[in-house]
Formats: sequence, C-alpha cells, structure tokens
Amino acid sequence: MNTDTAQKLETLKQLFDSFRHQRQDEAEALFAEPFSFTSPYDDAIDKAAYFERCWPNAGKLKDQVIENMLVEGTLGYVTYQASTPEGMTFRNTECFHFDGNRICRIEVFFGAAYDQGVFARMR
Repeated sequence: MNTDTAQKLETLKQLFDSFRHQRQDEAEALFAEPFSFTSPYDDAIDKAAYFERCWPNAGKLKDQVIENMLVEGTLGYVTYQASTPEGMTFRNTECFHFDGNRICRIEVFFGAAYDQGVFARMR
C-alpha cells in the first residue's frame, strides 16, 4: 500500500472516530474547501449544514461497526452497520471524494433498516 492510500485510510478512520465521539473540530480539519454532503435526505449541502443536520445523529446510535473500507485513487468507500438503543439496525455505504488527503465530498447510500430484526421502511 502506498503512503497516499494509507493517509486517506487514516483520514477516514479519524472522521468516523471524531463522529462517534462528537469531536467536530477534528472532523472539520479533515475537510477541504469547498465541501459538500449528499444523501437521500440532503442534496449537496455545505459544511455548516452538514454539521447542523447530520453531526448530531451520532448521539442516536448505540454502535457503528465499520465492515469495509477501501481507497482507490481519489475515492474512498466505507460500509458500516449501525444500531440504535431502540433496536433499529441499518447498513450504509459512504463514498468519499478526496482533494489531496482532505475530504471534499461525501455521498451516502442507505441500505435496508430493521426494527428488532424485522424489515422496516426508512422514515
């Protein structure tokens, strides 16, 4: 593995760790300018909107387990499974676009959700 790939993988690990522990300053240092975030609920929102809308969601999670992490060139992919204290589980994949070793864009793809092990529609 080359140094550039290793650095990008480390950046992704740092981002997920800062999210889980709500260390916004650490996460902001990993983002490039301009930055955008897209998900089925958000259309290319900027950094301020990302921290306002998405960042607090870490407090709703019981756990978040990274299953796969891959970097190829300027793209990174992370698939994780998360659960809530209420018994909901879901799996998402996020695509990270890099400018150098900083993240300039995140695209989130939602997987199925389960409530107590039974398929549940995302709300």
